Amino acid sequence: MIRLTWVQPEDLVGHELRQAAEDGRDGPAVRDIAARWHAAGGHDAPPRAGASEPGAAALRPLAERLLDELAEIPSPLDEPTGLPEIIAACPDWPAPPAAPVRPDPARVLGAWQGRAAGCVLGKPVEKIPREGIREIAEATGNWPIQGWFTARGLPEDVARRWPWNRRSAVNSLAENIDGIPEDDDLNYPLLALSVLERHGRGFTTDDVARLWLDELPAGRTFTAERVAYRNLLDGVEPPRTATRRNPFREWIGALIRADVYGWVNPGDPATAAEHAWRDATLTHTANGVYGAMFAAAMCAASLVAETPGEVVEAGLSVVPRGSRLYDAVRRAADDADREPDFERVVDLLHERHGALHWVHTINNAALVAATLVHGRGDFTATVAGAVAGGWDTDSAGATAGAVAGALGGGVPDPWRIRDSLASSLTGFDGVGLGELARRTQERMRP
Repeated sequence: MIRLTWVQPEDLVGHELRQAAEDGRDGPAVRDIAARWHAAGGHDAPPRAGASEPGAAALRPLAERLLDELAEIPSPLDEPTGLPEIIAACPDWPAPPAAPVRPDPARVLGAWQGRAAGCVLGKPVEKIPREGIREIAEATGNWPIQGWFTARGLPEDVARRWPWNRRSAVNSLAENIDGIPEDDDLNYPLLALSVLERHGRGFTTDDVARLWLDELPAGRTFTAERVAYRNLLDGVEPPRTATRRNPFREWIGALIRADVYGWVNPGDPATAAEHAWRDATLTHTANGVYGAMFAAAMCAASLVAETPGEVVEAGLSVVPRGSRLYDAVRRAADDADREPDFERVVDLLHERHGALHWVHTINNAALVAATLVHGRGDFTATVAGAVAGGWDTDSAGATAGAVAGALGGGVPDPWRIRDSLASSLTGFDGVGLGELARRTQERMRP
């Protein structure tokens, strides 16, 4: 029996109950639903797995009913998803530049290079917790992290205790990197570039949805994106695709899709955030959407700013001031600016956000902000911090790397990879980052 991850109703109830606790819906009605679920033999959300044992399928009818009941219970938090309401909740919402900004082309290429390098660094240790990443790095003489992970010289007991990500270790260790391997953190920027090329700067959420159905293999989607894909095939239209039986709507998926919307709007965080909002609302709500807007605004600023601090502030300017994401990022940036030991900064992040899933938006966005501020423009320190934090290692590494690469106008030589990107998306397999940078510049405001 095929057990598809991230879409079976019986696998979603536990995640939705956890989402309810996070967004303030943990009152009597939710507790009653949880009791009914557990009494029937339903399980809580697993910490890392995406599918339960085949026998859980017997709970599917009940799971569908409970998911729909949970959807009827509104969150009491003031965290809007509508764009006008988001803008109203951002007192520092930035004004667009009076004239088009033309950044140094080296910065655009550096952004693509940095995203690729940060992603590849994090790939082999994805799903390995923070303590395992450090043990691997120390055992191979790579702590603090200064280069790619390697299996060479790794003691057998450490390898057994912390096995590599099986899909990634074949093409993302120092001894086997040959070009840039395929990854969702790179496929989604390609899709964003495609939607801009096909539909222009006035693209809609429906345009994004149609492009996914045309070009994105369903098996290349995960969590919120897989649920939204399923909803599209069920005839559900945006923005309900983001909310129907989708407990992952505040996870990191929309954030990792947003960089290109920043790069095509250099020096214009507001327009970058609006573009990211159109994409994000296909799959996400509230803090999941804010994460995409935050990343896009940072990427817009990174092509013209001088310091990582400026970039993080630009990102915060498009996040509602009263949201959980704003609070998490603000505190993370302040800790990183004040604390000389980055490991202590990460300790604080785990103390505050350790209960969140490892691919949630809030903890990962806070980590990205912290490593950008603490790295102070040093590319190696920045991507190393994003990966060593131990959450969504390749996604956090990619976003932090994109900003650091843009700020530096390129990445240091040890982080350069043969300029060929693997992808299952039509027309992109083998594309070079230089070509992608050129096409990105062509989508900028004329």
